[in-house]
Amino acid sequence: MYPRDQTIFALSSGRPPTAIAIVRVSGPEAGRVLAVLAKKIAVPRLATRALLTDASGEPIDDAVVLWFPGPASATGEDVAEFHIHGGRAVLAALFAELVKFDHVRAAEPGEFTRRAFENGKLDLTEAEGLDDLIHADTDRQRRQALRQLKGLLGDRARDWRRQIIEASALIEAGIDFSDEADVPTELIEPALERIRVLLLDIEEVLAVEGRSERLRDGLVVAITGPPNVGKSTLLNQLARREVAIVSPHAGTTRDVIELHLDLEGYPVTVIDTAGLRDAIDPVEQEGVRRARARAAEADLRLWLVDAQAGPGGEDGLWQWMAEGQNGFWVVHNKVDVVVDTRAVRSETSWPCHSISAANGRGIPELVTALAQFAAAHFADETSLISRARHRDLLRQTADALGRAVDLLEHPELIAEDLRVATHRLGQLLGRVDVEDILDVIFRDFCIGK
Repeated sequence: MYPRDQTIFALSSGRPPTAIAIVRVSGPEAGRVLAVLAKKIAVPRLATRALLTDASGEPIDDAVVLWFPGPASATGEDVAEFHIHGGRAVLAALFAELVKFDHVRAAEPGEFTRRAFENGKLDLTEAEGLDDLIHADTDRQRRQALRQLKGLLGDRARDWRRQIIEASALIEAGIDFSDEADVPTELIEPALERIRVLLLDIEEVLAVEGRSERLRDGLVVAITGPPNVGKSTLLNQLARREVAIVSPHAGTTRDVIELHLDLEGYPVTVIDTAGLRDAIDPVEQEGVRRARARAAEADLRLWLVDAQAGPGGEDGLWQWMAEGQNGFWVVHNKVDVVVDTRAVRSETSWPCHSISAANGRGIPELVTALAQFAAAHFADETSLISRARHRDLLRQTADALGRAVDLLEHPELIAEDLRVATHRLGQLLGRVDVEDILDVIFRDFCIGK
């Protein structure tokens, strides 16, 4: 990242052309930029109309400007905003003037948010929540991201850290007064009691299955089965458009095709895989290998078969697909040409659905069942933890606290474990030793955020 004494600017709204575009400027030169281009410094936090002009006095645009002097701004620095007409030519003219100022340059992706983080406007969990909010595709992803942005985990982590520091102070005092016979026990035991309560609190958070973490990536559903049973037709039905080639010839699908759906606010990725059979063609063999690999990683596998055949179709690979897997459904296709599928359905104890991918029969019921499965899969979407990083650091915090409560006779070791726990929570909040992960987190932000 560039030095912090430089002033940055970027388009902070949608791609042009748009009705209105917002260009944000942040840094020590923001006030001078505003004064030169608008010929005035606006009243703080009050929208002001201004005619923007270039260095030669030629008008750029009739705009609205806002002035946010630091530290009372989004980044903690002086910030100016230019609300201009969103044509490409207007933006190009404004950007051309901005780069003429000394120590003013275009921002890197995520640089505005990183400055807000470094200036104490938000912690790392809140910055991650903002990143998730930017990339949220469904309503439930948006709600989870917004909770993190509002401090769902950060506030609790700060409170935990404060309690550990207070307990550490009692332990340290007990060590300092170790020559007094009764003082150490009187100080250490109350401190350890507070740590035991705190440890139970963190363990309860960790005990919640990591479904909130998975909500960020979504549920993965694989459509599998033997060749030519209608897998691609089913994918097209779910998409309500043609995303996969449908052919009466076996082996048409040779690679994995993905479809992203929003089912009642839950993100679901449906993948259409190559028909599973003993292929001879090397390209189809690779498609089958990829299909098996992706299906094995999926949260739910739909084994699609001809309703007139048994659940194994022509090659019985369903037994491998279903073995040891909880998320496995048998979907009988082509029921429009079958009078009675009850006998077929009774051949397996797995959940069964009957559809006609050709005419849409049973598709609404299948979609409803998928949405219900997603709701159960992401049962606890209010979990504090939304990333693997959070879980790992909280696990290390709990481990350190667990060691501490077992060391009543060794206050020096207790103090060390409490220091470790405090340090891990500091890493969670992004306040200590996180330089190695900051670039990774902020590089995924869009430019202007």
